[in-house]
Formats: sequence, structure tokens, C-alpha cells
Amino acid sequence: MTEAKLIKLLKIAIGIGLFLLVLGYCLLHVFYLPEKMGVSGMIIGASCIAFGLIFSLPTKMYLTFLLVMREQEKDKDKQDSDRQ
Repeated sequence: MTEAKLIKLLKIAIGIGLFLLVLGYCLLHVFYLPEKMGVSGMIIGASCIAFGLIFSLPTKMYLTFLLVMREQEKDKDKQDSDRQ
């Protein structure tokens, strides 16, 4: 898998994660699902938030790591070109 495809896949995972976070928040605080369904409503809303965090957090960390690596390579190339 090329780096461009991997980054696109990770961005899709971030989008899914953010969607699940917003969905869980809406279920819990906008539609008052726990009041309507009881404990089952809380479990549904909390699981949406949990899966949203699972999807979004590791991918953000990996993308940040890739960006840092690119910046270091650019700085290294710039320093090498300044020396010559």
C-alpha cells in the first residue's frame, strides 16, 4: 500500500471516528436516549463515543508522526543544500 493510499484511508477513519463521536453526543444529550431507553440507551450512546475515540485517536497520532517525519526530512534537505 502506498503512503498516499494509507493517508487517505487514515483520513477516512478519522472521519468515521468524528461522526461516531458526534452521533454518541447527540444520542445522549440531544435525543435524551438514556431517559427513553434507560441503561440500554446509555450503553448505545457511550459505545458510539468509545468507538469514535478508537477510530480517531490512533490515526491522528500516526498522521502527526508522518508530518513530523516529513518536516524533519525537509529541514535536513534544506540544511544540506545550504552547506553546498
